Amino acid sequence: MVQDEVTFYGHPNIQSLHAKTIEITKDEHLTLRGDCIIGVRANKACADLDESFKHRLKSNSAVVRIEIMVGDKSLLITGRGDERLSMLNAHEIVIRRTNFVCPRTMSVLCNKASSDVPRILVKMLQDHETKGIFRITLE
Repeated sequence: MVQDEVTFYGHPNIQSLHAKTIEITKDEHLTLRGDCIIGVRANKACADLDESFKHRLKSNSAVVRIEIMVGDKSLLITGRGDERLSMLNAHEIVIRRTNFVCPRTMSVLCNKASSDVPRILVKMLQDHETKGIFRITLE
C-alpha cells in the first residue's frame, strides 16, 4: 500500500455540483464556473505527487482510494489508475467518473463526483479557513 496526501482549503464559491469530476487546485481564487472544485490553495498538484506513486498510478490494474477529510467528516471514493496518465499539470488534481485522461487527471472511473459530496461537507468547505485533506491510497 502506497499513500500520498494533499492539503487544501475552502472558498466561499465552492458549489460541488459537477456530475463527472472532482478537482482541487493550487489557485487561491474560484469563480462560480468552477463547479467541480472542492478546494483551493492545495499544497500539491498532479506534477507534485511522488514519482514512484505516479508510476504505480500509470497502471490499468491500479485501484485508487481517495478519502476527502474535512473536520470530523469524510468521503471515500474509489477509482482506477490508467496507463495513459501523465499527471504533468502543475496546478490541479482532477479525478473523473469517466475514463477521459488529460495532464490534470489523477484517477479515472471513480465511483463519485462533486455532485455526490455530502452537502454538509460542501457547507464546511465554503469557509476559506476550513482545511481539507485529500488522502490518496494505492493498493
